[in-house]
Amino acid sequence: FHREVGGLNVGDTVYFGKPWIDDSTCEYGLVSLPYLDGPSLEILDVEERERIRFYWLLPITKAELEFKKANGLDELEALFDATEFNYLDPLRGSVA
Repeated sequence: FHREVGGLNVGDTVYFGKPWIDDSTCEYGLVSLPYLDGPSLEILDVEERERIRFYWLLPITKAELEFKKANGLDELEALFDATEFNYLDPLRGSVA
């Protein structure tokens, strides 16, 4: 789904090619920190020299993607917070 040299990172988006489930308006994925679980889920230290990071691929709408492009990731995340965004609802409406 992506062709980024070096992989994806927080704030990057991917296009699914269709809604992620039937009747959903979310057809993009936003690489995001696992906000509901925090650092205890995000970071895994393996031995003393290796650190693995786990991120969410958060389904978002085209309008939310365009908002992120125009205003930045921090503003999109602030909008999610301000609208009591439900991370777990696959049929949620767009907040943008």
